[in-house]
Amino acid sequence: MSIVTLNDRGVRSVTAFGSLNTGSMIFIKKLTASSSSTLSFVNGSSSVVLDSTYKEYLFTFKDIHPATNGASLQFNMSADSGSNYNVTKTTTAFYAYHREDDGGNGLSYSTGEDIAQGTGFQNIAYAITSDNKSCGVGTLHLFNPSSTTFVKHFIARSNAYAVTPYSIEFNYAGYGNTTSAVDAIQFKMSSGNIDAGTITLYGIN
Repeated sequence: MSIVTLNDRGVRSVTAFGSLNTGSMIFIKKLTASSSSTLSFVNGSSSVVLDSTYKEYLFTFKDIHPATNGASLQFNMSADSGSNYNVTKTTTAFYAYHREDDGGNGLSYSTGEDIAQGTGFQNIAYAITSDNKSCGVGTLHLFNPSSTTFVKHFIARSNAYAVTPYSIEFNYAGYGNTTSAVDAIQFKMSSGNIDAGTITLYGIN
């Protein structure tokens, strides 16, 4: 898959296209959950690349199904090759939801989903039911994790078949407040195992 970036004003003036500089999503690693307590991507382990090779990394998570009803998918960062997942973070979160029975909807900032200089895991897909048909999906972008100058920004967006039931879209963003290189990412549920689903890592070239 190629990503082409064009300015709309420039496109109006174009009479012919020559060669275009394109970006690419480079597949790195896919992990498949099967009653898994965690899924971890550690630079240099099991063909994982999470270093200065790319300035942006993209994780896609698909069909995430929890073993525990109402559990949320979470992630954390490591600066010591996965020995500890406890990078200090400041984050923000808002959501939109609509109940399946049309009994409620809304758009709101979520103070219970954000972190202020905490080291705990950050939710990125909220309150997924353990019903057989339910799951959560989404993306997590991590920017320049190998920098030893700047903090480590991330943006996550997800949708889940959540308790009640309803469709809930969450938008999360924040930064790991460290100038150490982040070289590992771990995913888990807020309670219980990841019963099923895949998480795939790409480098953005």
